[in-house]
Amino acid sequence: MALASRLLSRSTRHLCAGQVVLRPEHAVAVRSFAKEAAAPTALKGDQVLKDIFYEVKNKLETAIGVLRKEKITIDPEDTAAVSEYAKVMKSVRQKANLMSESQIIKFNIEVETHEIPDARSYLQKLKEMRVKRGLIDAQGIEDLQMAALDKVEKEIKKPLMRNDKKGIALLTAEFDKINQKLGIRKEDLPKYEEQLELKIAKAQLEELKKDALEAMETQKKREEFKDEEMPSVKSLDIRNFI
Repeated sequence: MALASRLLSRSTRHLCAGQVVLRPEHAVAVRSFAKEAAAPTALKGDQVLKDIFYEVKNKLETAIGVLRKEKITIDPEDTAAVSEYAKVMKSVRQKANLMSESQIIKFNIEVETHEIPDARSYLQKLKEMRVKRGLIDAQGIEDLQMAALDKVEKEIKKPLMRNDKKGIALLTAEFDKINQKLGIRKEDLPKYEEQLELKIAKAQLEELKKDALEAMETQKKREEFKDEEMPSVKSLDIRNFI
């Protein structure tokens, strides 16, 4: 039973945690409240919380409904298993109306940077967010972007502000050169998003595997299971635990 709850908790938490709070309709209300304290809110606080509760409940039930039907192999070293897990999670997101990882990142960037006035602080904030999420800048793009910003600021002889349209146009042109040099094209963005989803799926399967092994070790210490051989993690079927 402990194993079942841990696996189910991990699977659904990857999907539902924080998603409703990140919904734009809720975020707008919070932002408006922060800027205009005296303005009346559209909904009373208890009604907002009630709506959030029911939305989370419905999304969780939808997610569990999909997980009951789909086979997940807990084997992060198997490319096919990782791909299938990513496909299942995408299906859950679509049916439960949840944001993808890239959409969450985009939303978080908008929320956390909307009050940053200058380009340098903006780029530093993006780096901070990347590190916090455990994402790797394998191509060294951040250093190239900072070098490009240094070049533009040297040219305009002042710090580059985000509302400086001419200066931002110069920086964008420098970024385009970086993208061209690295072979990054806008039309390839869906491919990059898919690669990101696969990396995240692999990381989540590794967490599931770790949880499963810990749960089995704990269970094995109990007297009634002492002489039983524990199954391999990849033979577990989460559908049996739901």
